[in-house]
Amino acid sequence: MEIPAINLKAIVLAHWLLTMWGSMGILPPSYAWGNFSVLAVGVWAIAQRDSIDAVLMFLTGMAVTILTDIIHFGIWYPHTPFQGVQSFTAGMAILSLLLKPVSCFFVYQMYRERGGDYNVNFGFPSLSRNRDAYQSIDQQDESSSPSNPFNQAQDTKLGVRTY
Repeated sequence: MEIPAINLKAIVLAHWLLTMWGSMGILPPSYAWGNFSVLAVGVWAIAQRDSIDAVLMFLTGMAVTILTDIIHFGIWYPHTPFQGVQSFTAGMAILSLLLKPVSCFFVYQMYRERGGDYNVNFGFPSLSRNRDAYQSIDQQDESSSPSNPFNQAQDTKLGVRTY
């Protein structure tokens, strides 16, 4: 089953609209600043169609705003009944939060289409299963032989070696 292609413009536009509606009521200005700055990176990803870095930064920003939105809701969500505008803004902010994992999935597909690796590398050292650089024990170079295992030049006379 093939994954349908979703346009990056549609993702940015939908989250911009939901963030705008979600920031009108109960949440603090940090909610709007965080989400709109990530959407600005999304606009950068739209403008530079070949940039892998722009899409990766947008994907990372979307993943981080999932966590920050949960923290914002945990701290600022009131326990009293809502009045008209408050219930609308809370609903739009929650809808934005629920759509972010789906958007992250589609943005990750765009990252792979633009030539990004399947494994995201953040520069941390890791163990890999790539064994292309290793030489098999069964095979030996032509330059080494069983009588000369360390590839040293044959000395014509045996004597004391200086190191």
